Amino acid sequence: MSRPPVTVRPATESDRAATARVFADAFRDDPAMAWLFPDAATRPARLARFFALICRIDADTRHWSLALDPAGEIAAVALWRPPGAWRTSTATMLRHLPRLLGAFGMALPRALGLQARLEAHHPVAPHWYLQFTGCRTADQGKGYGGAAIRAQLAICDATGTPAALETATPGNVGLYQALGFRVSDEFSGADGLPFWGMWRDPR
Repeated sequence: MSRPPVTVRPATESDRAATARVFADAFRDDPAMAWLFPDAATRPARLARFFALICRIDADTRHWSLALDPAGEIAAVALWRPPGAWRTSTATMLRHLPRLLGAFGMALPRALGLQARLEAHHPVAPHWYLQFTGCRTADQGKGYGGAAIRAQLAICDATGTPAALETATPGNVGLYQALGFRVSDEFSGADGLPFWGMWRDPR
């Protein structure tokens, strides 16, 4: 029996807290987050603070695609940044420094070093940037994550705009390739942590 189509909508201001919770759940075993927060016991709380900050920094919720479960709850999120806005400015980082310290603690220098490494490998051509995408662990494999991503990719295709992302999860490479991305770069983030830069030309 086929599943019914997944409902996808843009986020609103009222979705920020729920979106952060979905991300914190989805990324608890992510290799990059495990490297940043190696203590598994404190990682959930760190992730909750980190993604609450991410959902605060990214002010325009219109660029977040939310995939909903049959009850209308958020099952997956794709957080996009529009062309020319992929980088977090120094002014924004300084403005949120107390919250960054709260999220990372002594790991903040590691986080900033990783960010600098990612930015050094980021493409400069105009593109939509898939900064984060995640699905509730209980709903993974049900098509919610793919639906959230494809909603923006349809806009990329309609406007002739490429898309880009990075992932540190080997198993995700094939999933993104199925959505039309190709590996455009391979590099180590830190301590040999592998990253794949991926690029998608519009169809």
